[in-house]
Amino acid sequence: MRTTKLTRRQSEILLAAVISARATSMLFSKIVLAGMDVFNLMALRSLIAFALLIPLFHRQLRASRAQELRAGIIMGALFFLTMATELASLRYAPTSAVAFLQNTAIVIVPFLQAVLTRRKPERKAITASLICLAGVALLTLAGSTGPAVGIILALASAFFYAFTIIATDRLSHSGIDSLSAGILQVGAVGILSLAASFLFESPHLPQGTASWACILVLAIVCSGFGFTLQPVAQSGTSAEAAGLLCALNPLVASVLGVVFLHEQMSAKAILGGALVLAGILLYSKKEKGAAKE
Repeated sequence: MRTTKLTRRQSEILLAAVISARATSMLFSKIVLAGMDVFNLMALRSLIAFALLIPLFHRQLRASRAQELRAGIIMGALFFLTMATELASLRYAPTSAVAFLQNTAIVIVPFLQAVLTRRKPERKAITASLICLAGVALLTLAGSTGPAVGIILALASAFFYAFTIIATDRLSHSGIDSLSAGILQVGAVGILSLAASFLFESPHLPQGTASWACILVLAIVCSGFGFTLQPVAQSGTSAEAAGLLCALNPLVASVLGVVFLHEQMSAKAILGGALVLAGILLYSKKEKGAAKE
């Protein structure tokens, strides 16, 4: 049984939902990292998500082929590197700085695509990416950026995430069942993280109700929904669009902070949110024009 092909509009709506769901991950991860190591946290959240997905999609997984397994392992390995560097950077740098630096993937993706496809990046795509990046900077940066090691790790995470987006784009357009590959990807992240935890850490279960609650949110919302459905969402759109929609992550995180934590949104943050939306709308207009041609 193969996954239903999504239209471009459906794909971008689903991708926006996926990225928005993952907007909570840094906040919950920062809380759990106070009592757990990086690989330990990654293994627990990914394996819980995988265990929940198996009974829900066991028929789909039984019908999966070697192509889906290969795609799941490749995407899982790249997401493993992305998550490991992101979580490690949270130990050394403020969440706001990490959110900004990781989202420089917005600009990295179109340039990497240009190099890999040996064609010049489109001017509107670059302009839209730079507008979004400026918006993300206004939304997240608050002066200090933390120690150099945290900045380097966050930038490494941005590059790994850019490669993840491009690899997911290519694999999801290669005729695979994207849903099966997305589920297998979560399992691959869990297995790699568990192995790394046993090699470099002393794995243990979290202590306290709050930590368990955070891990369950990370497992169900961020891994179970977010990571699993990203290949499905990207199957109907471009890598550039996926990279650009990364800008929704800090925007949604800022809105959630205002709604649930009663944080104040400064004039800079409001301007940043407007720039993010303007950049996405600019790129959306370009995509419609290209579709008509």
